[in-house]
Amino acid sequence: MSDAALPTGEDKTRAVRAMFDAIAGRYEMVNKMMTFGLDGRWRRRAVADLRLPPDSLVLDVAAGTGDFTRELERQGQRAIATDLSYGMLHAGRQMPRRVQADASAMPFTSGSFDGLTCGYALRNFTDLAATFDEMARVLRAGGRLSLLEVAEPEKGLLRTGFRIWFRRVVPFIGSLVSDRAAYHYLPRSTAYLPPTREIVEMLNASGFTAVNHRRVMGGLSQQFIATRSV
Repeated sequence: MSDAALPTGEDKTRAVRAMFDAIAGRYEMVNKMMTFGLDGRWRRRAVADLRLPPDSLVLDVAAGTGDFTRELERQGQRAIATDLSYGMLHAGRQMPRRVQADASAMPFTSGSFDGLTCGYALRNFTDLAATFDEMARVLRAGGRLSLLEVAEPEKGLLRTGFRIWFRRVVPFIGSLVSDRAAYHYLPRSTAYLPPTREIVEMLNASGFTAVNHRRVMGGLSQQFIATRSV
């Protein structure tokens, strides 16, 4: 299927929910295989970069099975997990506070969170601009946001190796141990992701300031850090 055939609008929302419901049981195992366990290190750094005092209330958007949620709790924060997929939330461990919701219309009071995390989900949101607006709405003035997303090294052998791994090996592994369609969708879903500069502009437009972008481990991943404007 070509990138032009990727679903949009409500079709995308339904497809993403069904896909993650289908892979929930083995999601964490495949993630660790895909990243050689490095995603845990990246999440630890992303949580630390919130620079919030202990016992802050942090919302983990698109929480999945709770990798970010558990890391927040390990670092002394109070985390609430939310995800579009009930299957993912149900499969999660050590997630006592979880709410199924669409990230573009979350059932939380405005300004109720001190921080917000989101891991590898920007390309899966049907309306990214509306989702950024919602993230800004639920954060208090001065609240902090830390996002992780896939990236691609800019050049050289690292880029070549990444493309082979992400576009060929990852779908093959996913086909063997989980859902074939889901893990063939994964590399194609990067077509939904706007360029870095556009994401920064969208965050600014939604009410975030001091938006900082950094490439992680040579560009294998990327992180956005921002502050909710006062």
